[in-house]
Amino acid sequence: MIHLPRHLLLCCFFLAVAAHATGIEFDTKLRELEADADAKTIAAEFSFTNRGDKPSKIRKYHASCSCMATMISDGKLEYAPGESGVIRINFDLGNLSGTVEKNVLVFLDDDPDSRPSVSLVTRIRIPVVVAVEPKTLTWPIDGTPGTKTVRITMNHSKPVRITAVGCSSDIYTHQLRTIEEGKHYELDVTVRDTRSPILGVLRIETDCDIPRHRIQQVFAVCRYPNPGETQAPR
Repeated sequence: MIHLPRHLLLCCFFLAVAAHATGIEFDTKLRELEADADAKTIAAEFSFTNRGDKPSKIRKYHASCSCMATMISDGKLEYAPGESGVIRINFDLGNLSGTVEKNVLVFLDDDPDSRPSVSLVTRIRIPVVVAVEPKTLTWPIDGTPGTKTVRITMNHSKPVRITAVGCSSDIYTHQLRTIEEGKHYELDVTVRDTRSPILGVLRIETDCDIPRHRIQQVFAVCRYPNPGETQAPR
C-alpha cells in the first residue's frame, strides 16, 4: 500500500472536489462587435457546456438594459453533463454611438441573488456619425452666468447640416455658429440665471440620411459644486 504525504492527499482531495463542482462553463464571457453606422440591431451569442458530472442549471439571467432581449436555447435551463447551449442577446441600438458595454448576469444553480456566477459582457463599437462634445454643460449654483461651447463634428461620408436647435428651458439661450458647412459647427449656450438648479435639454436636429443619427441632445444644468470644486464669485 502506497502512503502519500498529507499535503498531497489534501491537494488530490481539493482537485477532486473542484472537478466534481465544475458545471456550466462559457466559451467566452466577452464578445466584441463592430456595428455598421446604419445598423438598427445587432446580436451576440455566448456558447456554454456543462463540463461537470451531474446536471447543472441556469437559475435565471438578468440584462442590464431594456435595449437587450436575451434568449436561451429553446428556453431550456437545465443541462446534463456534456450538454451545450447558447445565450443569444439581441441589441436595439436606438441612438447609441461610440463604444458601448452591456452585460447579462447569469445565476447558476445555488447562486444567491446578490452574487451571480457569470457576467457576460458585450462591447459594441458604433460609428459616431455626429460627434457632440461635451454632451453635458454645467454651471455652479450662484456662480457667474456665462457661455459654454459645444463642438459638433460630422464624421459622415457626405455633408450633414444642422437644421434646427431648440431648448426645453428659457433659462438657457443658444447661438449656432458654422465653422465649415456640413462638417463643423459650434453651439454657444448661455445661462441667464444660476440661482436654482435647472435642467435644460438642447435638441440638435440635422439632415443626416441615417435616421437614428439625425437628432442629438445636449444637457445644460445648474448644480451645486461637488466637494473640492471651486466656483467663481458672482
